[in-house]
Amino acid sequence: MRSKRQEAKMRAALRAAELYYLQSSTMEMIADELDVSRSSVSRLLQFARDTGLVDIRVNSPFERAGLLEEQLRDRFKIAAHVVSMPEGTTDVERMERVALVAGPLISQFVESNMVVGVAWGSTIGTVSRMLTPKETHGSTIVQLNGAGNTRTSGVDYSSEILQRFGTAYRAQVEQFPVPTFFDDPATREAMWRERSTRWILAIQDKMDVAVFSVGSPAAEVPSRVHAGGYLNRDDYASLRQDGVIGDVATVFFREDGSWRDVRLNSRATGPGMDRLRRVPRRVCVVTGQAKLQGLRAAIGAGIPTDIVLDESLARGLLEFR
Repeated sequence: MRSKRQEAKMRAALRAAELYYLQSSTMEMIADELDVSRSSVSRLLQFARDTGLVDIRVNSPFERAGLLEEQLRDRFKIAAHVVSMPEGTTDVERMERVALVAGPLISQFVESNMVVGVAWGSTIGTVSRMLTPKETHGSTIVQLNGAGNTRTSGVDYSSEILQRFGTAYRAQVEQFPVPTFFDDPATREAMWRERSTRWILAIQDKMDVAVFSVGSPAAEVPSRVHAGGYLNRDDYASLRQDGVIGDVATVFFREDGSWRDVRLNSRATGPGMDRLRRVPRRVCVVTGQAKLQGLRAAIGAGIPTDIVLDESLARGLLEFR
């Protein structure tokens, strides 16, 4: 028998779900109506999913998403998870809606004794708040790329994301306390010979699942690497000269998927594409039309095995020539 407190929480979660999924209300609007914080709304929506009040994958009225998934699978040989969007959805809301699907999906992929690699960033930060808790044993969450720059160590930001993953799966967390980009390629080469660094790289080599997004300087919700002071004017000039259109875990690539001779990659700390492609399951969560070209290149290069994306981006992929 439910307590009055449990009953009140369930009613609040149900109301939040009705407003969000059926009436397309924003997080702010729901928070105002329920007189709670925006973060409380996110938790209520997650509670609604966890308890079965809401199941987007089964109960979604938008049948077109399933058709898009099938078309993407047939064309690109990739598992696609398309999230339907109401008209007028903002970029922030789009990211949150996609994260609401991505979080529980990733939890389905994580099992005991697995190593899960996580790339920090705006999108994955949002996803980390939507994970469905799942008790595992002997699992490890490992950071894919360094987070420090000349303004900050980046530890607080990346650690918060990693800890959410670790807490969700009761897993050990291994951080990668190095800069995002070294000043000199020779410094990175020397650091990669250090035993403490080799230890983290060895854990990355054992990854069963990798979780990441596609970075773009043009996104309306800027990629963290582009908004956080990680790149300077010379870096951007170098990327333009090298024809770069996107990055995964701060490793940059061109439209044809090539990445080895991109100069900035010699100073980057993320895993090379060859290493990433060895991971059995590679989950890319991405939203927004600004990511279209980069996502198409990443798929063409065989980087993700699974993608979670919004409906308009899915249509853009199918129309892309």
